[in-house]
Amino acid sequence: MSKKEISRRLFLKGTAAAGASVAAASLLAACGNEPAPTAAPTVAPTAAPTAAPTAAPTTAAPTTAAPTQPPATEPPATEPPAPEFVWETGVTNAESVTGDPNRTWTLWDPNDPEKKLLIDGRGDIGENGAVSSPDAWSAWAGVKVMQAGGNAVDAAAAVAFAISVCDPQHSGIGGGGFMTMRDAKTGEYRFINFREIAPMAAYNGTTEESAAAGSYPYFWPVYKNPENGRLTVIGGANMTGGRSIGVPGTVAGMAYAVEKYGSGKMKLADLIQPAVDLAENGFWMGPTTSSCLESNYNNLIAYPEFGSVFLLDEETAEQLDRPIYKTGDKFTNPQQAKALKLIQELGTDTFYANGGELASAMIKVANKYGGAFVADDFANYKPQEKPPVEGEFMGKKIISTPLPSSGGTCICQILNIMEAYGTDKLKEYGHNSAKYIHVLSEAMKMTYADRAKYLFDYGEDTEKERAVMDALTSKEYAKYLASLIKDDEVLKPESHDPFEYEHQDTVSYSVADKEGNIVTVTFTVNGIFGSKVVPEGYGFILNNEMGDFSSDPLNVNAMAPGKYPLSSMSPTIVLNEDGTPFMTCGSPGGATIIAAVANVILNVVLFGMEAQEAVNAPRAWDNANNKINYEDRIAPETIAELEKLGHAVNNSGSWPPGAGSNQIIVYDADGKLHAAADPRRDCKAWAF
Repeated sequence: MSKKEISRRLFLKGTAAAGASVAAASLLAACGNEPAPTAAPTVAPTAAPTAAPTAAPTTAAPTTAAPTQPPATEPPATEPPAPEFVWETGVTNAESVTGDPNRTWTLWDPNDPEKKLLIDGRGDIGENGAVSSPDAWSAWAGVKVMQAGGNAVDAAAAVAFAISVCDPQHSGIGGGGFMTMRDAKTGEYRFINFREIAPMAAYNGTTEESAAAGSYPYFWPVYKNPENGRLTVIGGANMTGGRSIGVPGTVAGMAYAVEKYGSGKMKLADLIQPAVDLAENGFWMGPTTSSCLESNYNNLIAYPEFGSVFLLDEETAEQLDRPIYKTGDKFTNPQQAKALKLIQELGTDTFYANGGELASAMIKVANKYGGAFVADDFANYKPQEKPPVEGEFMGKKIISTPLPSSGGTCICQILNIMEAYGTDKLKEYGHNSAKYIHVLSEAMKMTYADRAKYLFDYGEDTEKERAVMDALTSKEYAKYLASLIKDDEVLKPESHDPFEYEHQDTVSYSVADKEGNIVTVTFTVNGIFGSKVVPEGYGFILNNEMGDFSSDPLNVNAMAPGKYPLSSMSPTIVLNEDGTPFMTCGSPGGATIIAAVANVILNVVLFGMEAQEAVNAPRAWDNANNKINYEDRIAPETIAELEKLGHAVNNSGSWPPGAGSNQIIVYDADGKLHAAADPRRDCKAWAF
């Protein structure tokens, strides 16, 4: 019987035994679809292996035998019993991650059969440095680099490679993203774009005339949905398989940052080593990864290279009576260790150069599943450095992401509208009051409408790109938008003309140290486990970033060869008026990133919350869909008041992963680094 068939039968058997409806709800939760981030029960730890017993001794033949008896024969030797099956399980806690028995924290209660995420203990406070990351293991990798003399850029690179091993469902070396940084020596801040790009075969031959005739020549097959009139990609080719993949940028981006801005004390190979150790020696799988695996079971079967990493081998599957890893299982990824060691030995050439081992493997598997890559798509990839977006809010300077990310521009626009409306009034309304959420909703709604109209990759037209960002972040435009907000009326989500108000003269995980060096990074494989495509034998996920292009070939965010898809990723730095560091923040979450980062900045700067309090606080957010999503920890009477005003609302649960996952570090008045990590996922901050 094949591994696929064994896995299928075990999965069906296990689902029926465990109760599929309960498991499905909690599994989807950790992937951002339901509120309660729980996971299915795991197998209890087994006893330590024992030595295999020797064969039983044989009976000696008698010295004499009766003449009528036939000669005695030796009884057959018995086979030694097979060694006892052992399966290692454990819990992610402070000691298992750091080796320090004096640190106390645990991600889930080992006595809880559902392994629910625990809320408390996610933050940390230190004097020298801090890292806040989507998992405890990668955060500690960054701390160890700083303790060994590396700077914040070195630590950020180590965290990125470790995330590739420990959070494969969200990000990794097969993805891309953005880095925003501040140099303590010079006070300068920089932005590095290592976003994925479309391959050269990503054609778009659609014209107004062909569309009118019902013809849409495009890299993906599309059709007009008769129910809503929208263009839809046939077969989900924009989300799974080879045509959903963009050229990955993470490896090039981290190598570029370390070479240009690292301490010089550590080579890239040194910074990859913590990830290699995690891949080879293993770690306890967390609830978020476990739940995402179960909800992707069909994809593990459909894409065998993907399944080879995350499906249990046949013997283990039979012993455990399940086909996939669960929360608390020891997980190793020797395949990805092999890929990381190639980068250590050969540098980025193995990943990008024509004929590079990893480049060839990526092209081969992507094209196997319908892609159209050629060697030059990888060989021509280069990260970009460009000026960040700058804004100002209540005397604080905002440094964030420029295009192709819409995030920095939109965050500055939201904060500008809130300030123009009146920060004193907002304080008087109170945090998460109906009046405050109403104003925040209107500001977000107008900002997201402008995002859809004006923000996309302008390519070589950098002058137009900068003019658009400057116009949308201008204080005059924000004053106009704020004037449209009515206390007793709900606006329609419409874009406006920012150029009318432009000045004539006229921007995840965080690392910071006591000197004021700051690096904040948001990077991704886009969807959960990206394209589901894995280079054979190398154990890392390839992104489905092409899905961030519009399915409408006439949209401003339609794909083109070598183009960046629009992003919301917003790694952001906040400075004091004198340019000294105040905080760093960033979040995953797709289009909710902008709202999550804006919320946490408002919580800290406007309402004066402590770092972890600001991250934990219940969130409400809106977008161009004209519906307030809220966490049900907000008072029911507040939601009722919003509905009375005319807002459509959606209960997203108590701690929904889909609300974003802020990782922030605040330079507090006590002179220490207050690092906070979001309890909506497996996140953890460490400081020293």
